[in-house]
Amino acid sequence: MAGALSEKTVALKPSGIRRFFDIVSEMKDAISLGVGEPDFETPWHIRDEGIYSLEKGRTFYTSNSGLKELRQSITNYLSRTQGIAYDPMSEVLITVGGSEAIDLMFRAMINAGDEVLIPQPSYVSYEPCAILADAKPVIINLKAENLFRLTPEELEAACTERSKILVLPFPNNPTGAIMTREDLEALVPVIEKRNLFVLSDEIYGELTYAGKHVSIAALPGMRDRTVLVNGFSKAYAMTGWRLGYACGPRELIHQMTKIHQYAIMCAPTTSQYAAIEALDKGDADVEMMRESYNERRRYVVNELRGMGIPVFEPEGAFYVFPDVSEFAMSSEEFATRLLKEKKVAIVPGTAFGDCGEGFLRISYAYSIENLKKALGRLGEFVAELRSQSVHI
Repeated sequence: MAGALSEKTVALKPSGIRRFFDIVSEMKDAISLGVGEPDFETPWHIRDEGIYSLEKGRTFYTSNSGLKELRQSITNYLSRTQGIAYDPMSEVLITVGGSEAIDLMFRAMINAGDEVLIPQPSYVSYEPCAILADAKPVIINLKAENLFRLTPEELEAACTERSKILVLPFPNNPTGAIMTREDLEALVPVIEKRNLFVLSDEIYGELTYAGKHVSIAALPGMRDRTVLVNGFSKAYAMTGWRLGYACGPRELIHQMTKIHQYAIMCAPTTSQYAAIEALDKGDADVEMMRESYNERRRYVVNELRGMGIPVFEPEGAFYVFPDVSEFAMSSEEFATRLLKEKKVAIVPGTAFGDCGEGFLRISYAYSIENLKKALGRLGEFVAELRSQSVHI
């Protein structure tokens, strides 16, 4: 195969998340806190709607953009939760997960050499998707002292004449950071001055713990320069249904739909029918799961602080991002040793960008029982490391 493969594809690094997940799947008695997947089953009434769609023989292609009824449900949902009005017929596209929507926006907008501004630590797909679209990724290193929020000063410093798209990954994976309305409003003058378009990844928007999530698309002047990306995996425990959506300006959604048309055709029909049920009747399910995550969040943060490990208190998503720099080893080495010695899988912070060095991502999308076992083993590991340090 020498010379037969795409150089830019070969150069991409494999996901640091999946590598640890693959190892733990082969390890007996191991506990994984590494994957961002809800431990809840998809609520029964949503599953039942999917089953009903199959029983009724709804196994056909939908339109490329997705079921009209689902697009209408999405616009109704965004109107009542964010106060944003979208045309369901021309400004909404149903995708195979939120990840496809990210890829589609980049490919629909990027010309070779355009720059995509990516705050990190953040979701692992932004940078490779930008590279595959022939963009130049420009990394903005978020800081713990700023609560891992993006500041206007950081944004301005990263901009050049080639800057085109700003990724806003909030609520954030892996830190759990959020952007308040005031934080977002502070960015708008820079966005307008630099004529940026925004990819607002709001997949964790329903999972916030200190007030209501605010979309930057809801701010004056931002709707028509923002693609709002969301989906059903996290809030509705529908990861395997592979369904997301993008909302944005008519012409941009049209171009994204063309790519989707040739590459995908349409998102899974069964999933689309289930998603209508989720949006129309799933608010109580989301609230129940959010309350459970909030309980786990408080437990994990308190346990880590009880171990003497500094940890930023997450306000969204279902991750914590503890600082383990005191142990004088890389995040990769810490996570690898923890897995081998205590059979607990967590993800090195560097999987989410180089500025994640010294941190680890722990997912609390797991039962309290598993969290207690895993954190007990982590506590033993930390105590042993400190004891070894004392005796050196």
